[in-house]
Amino acid sequence: MAISRAQLLKELLPGLNALFGLEYARYGEEHKEIYEVESSDRSFEEETKLSGFSAAPVKTEGAAIQYDNAQEAFTSRYTHETIALGFSITEEAVEDNLYDSLSARYTKALARAMAYTKQVKGAAVLNNAFATVTYGDGKTLCATDHPLVGGGTNANRPSAGVDLNETSLEAAIIQITGWRDERGLLIAAKPKKLVIPPALQFTAERLMKTQLRVGTADNDVNALKSMGAIPGGSTVNHFLTDPSAFFILTDVPNGLKHFVRSPMKTSMDPDFDTGNARYKARERYSFGVSDALGIWGSPGAA
Repeated sequence: MAISRAQLLKELLPGLNALFGLEYARYGEEHKEIYEVESSDRSFEEETKLSGFSAAPVKTEGAAIQYDNAQEAFTSRYTHETIALGFSITEEAVEDNLYDSLSARYTKALARAMAYTKQVKGAAVLNNAFATVTYGDGKTLCATDHPLVGGGTNANRPSAGVDLNETSLEAAIIQITGWRDERGLLIAAKPKKLVIPPALQFTAERLMKTQLRVGTADNDVNALKSMGAIPGGSTVNHFLTDPSAFFILTDVPNGLKHFVRSPMKTSMDPDFDTGNARYKARERYSFGVSDALGIWGSPGAA
């Protein structure tokens, strides 16, 4: 249905001092702090994790060498969604408006709505990290039992949820450094960046930047800061819905990815019969995970 003069009554009359409600500041592209961004030219993208070889055994004198097998572990699929929104304005509403260009004002609102949707969808992967959404290995993003081809599991969350503090961060870093590949070899994973909701920004600031330990009377050095344990510092994502959950991005390649199939495009189409002006915005993309070891997370203490 087109926006008509009935919805814009005040804008058709003299004496209006200000129009407001569409020009709020907005948060930036916070998904870029979390995801690797890649382009796509297909309806979906698939990425397959491979297993290498196990540790080499000792070969006794005169014995035959042992041969190992390699195989595919699992495949992750990114299916692109089409996100679109539009609006229509009657010819009469455009003609009778006294204050500014209706199309320019609502085109900005359209861009705001599209940007907001992208941030919500990007944060949804983390918001559902402990829920029922599963990925290539059949597990949730953050789980205690990501299976390995050679047997055993990796855990990228604590066995019981913990709140953000010095102890939980140190335990997370130790757990990350113990991760193994599909055949049980240590992978030397390291933390990169802390991702937090707004409610934890002050806690993170104190943990990451004070010279001495936080919340104690001891004159001990703050090991997290002095060791540069999380070199990328922290970033706030305002679209995380759990005020207690926090995450650590790691340097494991091919972790969380954002594929752009078609960048956002806007267009305008005048309708000959009605005179209405129609505007739309459209883009296609997907958010997902290839290797869950690209992130560690805790839902917070119960």
